[in-house]
Amino acid sequence: MEFTQHFPDDGWVEHDANEILETVLKTFQSALADGKLDAMDISAIGITNQRETIVMWDKNTGEPIHKAIVWQDRRTAAYCVDLKTQGHEELVTAKTGLLLDPYFSGTKINWLLDNVEGAREQANNEQLLAGTIDTWLIYKLTGGKSHVTDATNASRTLLYNIHDGKWDEELLALFNIPASILPVVKDCAADFGTTSKEVFGAAIPITGVAGDQHAASIGQACFEKGMVKSTYGTGCFAMMNVGDTPLASSNRLLSTICYQLDGKPTYALEGSIYMAGAAVQWLRDGLQIIEDAKQSDAMAQAADPNQHVYLVPGFVGLGAPYWDSEARGAIYGLTRGTGPNEFVKATLEAVGYQTRDLLNAMNADFGGEIPLVRVDGGMTASNWTMQFLADICQVPVDRPTNLETTAKGAAYLAGLHIGVCPNPSEMMEEWALEKQFTPAQSSDWAENKYAGWQDAVQRTLVRS
Repeated sequence: MEFTQHFPDDGWVEHDANEILETVLKTFQSALADGKLDAMDISAIGITNQRETIVMWDKNTGEPIHKAIVWQDRRTAAYCVDLKTQGHEELVTAKTGLLLDPYFSGTKINWLLDNVEGAREQANNEQLLAGTIDTWLIYKLTGGKSHVTDATNASRTLLYNIHDGKWDEELLALFNIPASILPVVKDCAADFGTTSKEVFGAAIPITGVAGDQHAASIGQACFEKGMVKSTYGTGCFAMMNVGDTPLASSNRLLSTICYQLDGKPTYALEGSIYMAGAAVQWLRDGLQIIEDAKQSDAMAQAADPNQHVYLVPGFVGLGAPYWDSEARGAIYGLTRGTGPNEFVKATLEAVGYQTRDLLNAMNADFGGEIPLVRVDGGMTASNWTMQFLADICQVPVDRPTNLETTAKGAAYLAGLHIGVCPNPSEMMEEWALEKQFTPAQSSDWAENKYAGWQDAVQRTLVRS
């Protein structure tokens, strides 16, 4: 279900946490109705969420003290620059695998404490709680009994030591955040609490939680070292399983927890792109040159092949491997003949170019060529986009029968904990291919197209 996007200032993005809760409740009831089920029929609930979006709420009233600050939000960019200038990024990266960027939750928590009237005093008096959307939903669904998260969401906060598996006191001090406001961290498949009977009409255990990209990796059965999935939703996120030892990136990728089962973390390299499906939304809602995303394939196909238009979708800055929070969107190569079809084509192509950026960095860090990429998310329904992705990256692209692998991963975790889902090796055997897209263009064609993209990006960067 779509919900309201709030843009109170340049580069600021907010959500109403209560509206998110309402859409979750409505979706749950809709799913029950569609399946002709009763709440008593549900054995367990799995939750997946946009990881870095942060909510802070009053411990006594259960009400948010401010709108949720979304992962795309850039309001803490100057704060991140200050911390970098003071020389703190090396410490942060060593402990968390992350970079000092507004993308992550820790700087958002700091901002709320310092900018919402009375918040820091309340926090110091242990009257506030904070967490990512999974934590907020669990707290509300359990009637305030569970203030918990999982290791994948915790690993995206800038506050969690991915080597020691705990909130890091040195990082909490750096960001001036009291530990008392943070949730208890659990495995991805664990007991996160039980819903209040008043919510759904039955007490249902919540037994699976993972951030969206981690859940997608699980749904794609990426349980072996070297496997890569790329999810195309609001943004695009490529994740590579690197095994039981963190791999520090030399190419400005993130080292993160892929998933954690039975107390044992499995790690990943990840590259994050802020605008994928969101750029198509811009075509629809901002430029109003499409009415529905389904039109984009035909329009891209109809575009003039002799025009070389590049959209650099830095609407809220650029993510990996550039990490330029000050960059903004730009378009290059316009001619008098450029029209709606060319804008749509450039928008879809930007997804492919950015994915190649990430795969190039992963190849360099991992020390080998990625044999194929498993894809999922709404944009993968576009055959044109997936074929361009295979062509520009020069790698096979595998689309599964179930595109909603993020939801599938969350459900799998919930079922794994209660014993109704198979173990990971059996899950790998059950993964099913719907269509493989193989490169139809030459490597020279791909190199020439990609060189144009690299030139466009360099013209756009504020911090290079």
